[in-house]
Amino acid sequence: MNAPSSSPTPAPTSYKNTPTRSVSVRGVDFVHRQLGPDDGVPLILLNHLSAVLDNWDPRVVDGLAARRRVITYDNRGVGASGGSTPDTIEATARDTVLFIRALGYDRVDLLGSSSATRPRRGSCPSTSGGLWSSRTGS
Repeated sequence: MNAPSSSPTPAPTSYKNTPTRSVSVRGVDFVHRQLGPDDGVPLILLNHLSAVLDNWDPRVVDGLAARRRVITYDNRGVGASGGSTPDTIEATARDTVLFIRALGYDRVDLLGSSSATRPRRGSCPSTSGGLWSSRTGS
């Protein structure tokens, strides 16, 4: 009989192999994935309102995660996250801040499409100043 290995589980090298985790935010589980180095300011990728973790292209996430920690998540009430979808954009922004804090971060950068970043622009004091938005014609 072999003794259990005490070596750490190797970090995933691709988004498509990254395990889904969950964190409780005020009693609601938010699912997320994390990939890339643990040091530095993490990059939170913001989904549009009805997108889920699997909407992210692994090639894009892998490219971003080559140099920094990248975190994706399902919004409340969407995909595998619990709870009901927020009634307001402000509530979605609050959820983002609470999610970031539940992971233990006080500084992050955010990246998303204009529809994903719009509600967070004025509501997320946890950003390090890096907020990137791709224009979608809106």
